[in-house]
Amino acid sequence: MLTEITCKNAACAPGKARSRFADAGGLYLEVAASGSKRWFWKYRFDGREKRLAIGTYPATKLKDARLARDDAKRLHSQGTDPTQHKKLTRAAARVSAATTYEKVAREFHDVKKKEWSEAHHGKWLRLQEVNLFPWIGGLPLTDINAPLLLECLRRVEKRGLNETAHSLRQYAGQVFRYGMATGRCTQDPAAALRDALQAVIVKHMAAVLTPKQAGELLRAIDAYQGHPATREALQLSALLFQRPGNIRQMEWSWVDFDAAMLTIPAAAMKRTKAGKINGKPHLVPLAPQAIASLQRMQVLSGHGRYVFPSLLTGERPMSDNTVNVALRRMGYSKDDMTAHGFRAMARTIMGEHLDIDDDVIEAQLAHGKSGPLGMAYDRTTYLAQRREMMVRWADYLDKLRKGGDVVPLRA
Repeated sequence: MLTEITCKNAACAPGKARSRFADAGGLYLEVAASGSKRWFWKYRFDGREKRLAIGTYPATKLKDARLARDDAKRLHSQGTDPTQHKKLTRAAARVSAATTYEKVAREFHDVKKKEWSEAHHGKWLRLQEVNLFPWIGGLPLTDINAPLLLECLRRVEKRGLNETAHSLRQYAGQVFRYGMATGRCTQDPAAALRDALQAVIVKHMAAVLTPKQAGELLRAIDAYQGHPATREALQLSALLFQRPGNIRQMEWSWVDFDAAMLTIPAAAMKRTKAGKINGKPHLVPLAPQAIASLQRMQVLSGHGRYVFPSLLTGERPMSDNTVNVALRRMGYSKDDMTAHGFRAMARTIMGEHLDIDDDVIEAQLAHGKSGPLGMAYDRTTYLAQRREMMVRWADYLDKLRKGGDVVPLRA
């Protein structure tokens, strides 16, 4: 019988590759010439002598090795080969690890890397890491049911993030459907939660929507006492009504003064990854007022890449919050007007007061056509009509700025 001291002092005999120190019931400690020590249990199965590796010493103490031997004996007495059972247990553990929610989610995330836009790809994983992985990430897909997933989503709802909860239910459904397709589970519990979450109350971006209010806003922009580049960003936001990101990230290479055209590359547009790669650039005709604003900016930033560079370094564009901060300084709260609100202002006022065709306005807003084939087969850009519209819009803003009579203008 071995003792803990015997095990600690056991050494390989000189000139041998290894030495064995027997305990009882077939258990022994094998000491290699290198000094490493391993526990084995010797037994017979189907007429053959076999041995089961139990662990290393001192990580596995003598007491633990004996308990492991006794467990193996019980399996042996039931007609099970302990060595084969150990292999199957390890294989099952590997399979289980490969079927956990987090493992499958990350695998699915990698599969979609080439298909999704960079922004959506990052958001998808980030929301999972914060809201689902800590709670169900380590569980096999087969162990996750609808009530358990709902409990995770309820935590998100309690933080007032109803829209995020709905997004996470959708993302989880993608993971489970991928798990079904790859044989890791047989059902999608997220589908059962379609009506279980709180409704999302859509709140539209705050915007100035009447000619009178627009005139007041334009005069406030003219009187803005902040950085000149910020004032020009506000002016072009009103004149061009493009997405805030396209305004602040505008590059001089996009501007063609001779053609009076701003060409936003497809990769910079709000589109799917396929649309960014294969889509056409978005054309923004420039009215004389917009050209004048850009010429003023050319004096300030024409030597660099961006029309509106960061004030800290010209290597980056203007901060995404600069225009909103300027609006707050001008007295407009987040419930009155936002950087995105210039789009709604143009869309509403042009449609109601300039009698411009909706399709022309939508084309200039770069809103996708409805229907599965709308964008794929729509080759109508309304470019001539858009050129006329942008000039009429700029002239109309001048009228509002001066406080002139506000009357509908007909083509």
